[in-house]
Amino acid sequence: MSFAELDLDPSLEQALAKMGYDAPTTIQREAVPAAMDQRDILGCAPTGTGKTAAFLLPAIQHLLDFPRNKPGAPRILVVTPTRELANQVFEYAEQLTEFTALKPICITGGVTYELHEDMLQKNADILVATPGRLIEFIDTEELDMRSIEFLIMDEADRMLDMGFIKDMERVADEARWRLQTMLFSATLEGKGLEKFSATVLKDPIRVDANPSRKESAKINQWVHLADTLEHKQAILARLLVQPEFERTIVFVKTRERLAELVSTLQSLDIPVVYLQGKMAQDKRNMALERFKSGELNILIATDVAARGLDIDDITHVINYDLPYTSDVYLHRIGRTGRAGKKGTAISITEGHEMKILGKIERYTDQKLRRRKLEGLEPKHKESRVVSKKKKVKLTTAQKKAKAKKQAKKQKKK
Repeated sequence: MSFAELDLDPSLEQALAKMGYDAPTTIQREAVPAAMDQRDILGCAPTGTGKTAAFLLPAIQHLLDFPRNKPGAPRILVVTPTRELANQVFEYAEQLTEFTALKPICITGGVTYELHEDMLQKNADILVATPGRLIEFIDTEELDMRSIEFLIMDEADRMLDMGFIKDMERVADEARWRLQTMLFSATLEGKGLEKFSATVLKDPIRVDANPSRKESAKINQWVHLADTLEHKQAILARLLVQPEFERTIVFVKTRERLAELVSTLQSLDIPVVYLQGKMAQDKRNMALERFKSGELNILIATDVAARGLDIDDITHVINYDLPYTSDVYLHRIGRTGRAGKKGTAISITEGHEMKILGKIERYTDQKLRRRKLEGLEPKHKESRVVSKKKKVKLTTAQKKAKAKKQAKKQKKK
């Protein structure tokens, strides 16, 4: 299928061609036609599957099909969990609307309130926002939510994880005059997400864009076993100086671990940039720019800071610490192997992390290969995690049958 078959406006086809896209991804093929038929969408779409275009294309097409008579407040609202993701969606919207008269704007925390206030007082068609700053403008009634026709919530599971449930419910309620709603999440699991989606979506079409086994094969995955923290650090340092590691993201679990690792690598003359939660916006922007420009090719990040991070040409993702949940593992490794390119995901695992590794392998339905580095082979055997059998609760009938069976055995004795 080509984009031409999606019945898009020529201006959108022109923009897509300029951006280098000639065929829609799985999520785009499924979501765009349904959204253009004015259906609500519940999408399972991890980062890297083309979900941004999946929700922006039908939204922009709607604006082109039903142009307004005079300038006014935004008609499309996209809510994202982080500033980085908001800025990326905004930039994407700018590219897609380049050959139209439509105007996207972006409001997030970390930017002067007055600047956003001025933007909202002018004409705007598409608004991309983070929950906190958006609620501020709703509270002051400086944003007319009655004008919202399309409500899109990107990475809804992340917003729930970050404690934005009240804000998300408030936004949905304030935009109750909307015509359509699209909700995208990396996974469609959890009672919280189920309950929320049931309240904001009307008879939605469910679209699942989890990569197929063929697409997953584009990411080469393996594990290095480490005996100690020092062993883990040595393995990481050896990997990072290999020439094929052109652009690498290293994930850690806490800010404390990040600070420790950055210090260790700098002492080994391995230059890095880093991202962590509660980092000043100007420092975040500077770190990302240095990494994107290629000035430095190693980025150390916590999951909080890396949510919504979308950078092309990531050759390697390294899990210095395994994540707490399996879906986050998929979210991390999805940073590489994008746009049809191959990527590599490596986990450096200590004995106490083997239980988590087992969960990841069961979740992804594959055994990750074990590899060794010459001179840094593990001295200890791989820890085996024994899974406890769950106790099965018997019904009253089953208990009686079991008691009879045991009684018969006793009589025979």
